[in-house]
Amino acid sequence: MWPVPRPEALPDQPDQPASPFDPLAAHRLRVALGMGPEHVARDMRVSYGLPYVGPDLVLAWERGEAGPSDSELTALAGTLWCSPTDLLARPRTLREHRLAHGLAPEDVARAVGIDARAYLRLEEKDAWRGTDRQSAALVDLFGLTPPEYVTVTGQDDRLAELLRKAVTTRWQSHARGIAKLVPLDRALVEYVLRDLHAEYQARLATPAGLDLRDRVLEYFWTAVEKETGAGGP
Repeated sequence: MWPVPRPEALPDQPDQPASPFDPLAAHRLRVALGMGPEHVARDMRVSYGLPYVGPDLVLAWERGEAGPSDSELTALAGTLWCSPTDLLARPRTLREHRLAHGLAPEDVARAVGIDARAYLRLEEKDAWRGTDRQSAALVDLFGLTPPEYVTVTGQDDRLAELLRKAVTTRWQSHARGIAKLVPLDRALVEYVLRDLHAEYQARLATPAGLDLRDRVLEYFWTAVEKETGAGGP
C-alpha cells in the first residue's frame, strides 16, 4: 500500500478506490494544463473540501501506487477540467460502469427500478442479478455490449466453461444454457456454436485447435461481432 496519510472512510469519502483508474491519463491531463501536483492538490483542498490532499497523494495516483475514491475522482476530474470517464480505463464491473457514467448508486437504482440498497448489494457482490426488464434498463443506461453484460453479471467463467464443452463435444447439448447467459438471439448463438464446433474439429489436436479451446470466450465474441456486423446469419 502507499505511504501517503489519509483519513478513515467517511460517508462522502469511501475508502474503496474508484477503479479502474488510469494513472497515465491523470498525468497527461495535468501536464497538458500546465499544472504541478501542488496546484492540483490545492484546488482539490480549496474547491472540493478535501483538506488532506497534498502533492504526494496526487503523484501517488499518477504513479499507480493508489487509486482515488469516488469523491476524490470527482474532485480530480473537476480540477483537471475533464469528465470522470476520462480518468478511468475500460470499465468491467457494475461500479466501474456507474463511475464511468458519473452516476450515483441512487440514479442507477431509480433507472432500473430497484431499491438503492439492493443495488449497492449487487455492486458489493460484483454480479448483476435482475429481471429481464431491469436488465434491459441497465443495458440501455450503461450502453452495455453483449460481452460487457455477461461480465457485469459475473458469468464470464461459466460461459467459457459451457463454450469449451460445446466446441469439444456436442454443441447442441449446450446451446440452451449458453443462450440463457448471453443477450443474443438463440438462432445467432446456435449459428456461431455450429461454426466454432466445426472449426475446432477441423483443427483437433493441433496448436490452432488448442488455442481455440483455451481462448474459446474470445473466439465466441469475435464470431458474434462478425455475424452481427455482417447482418447476422
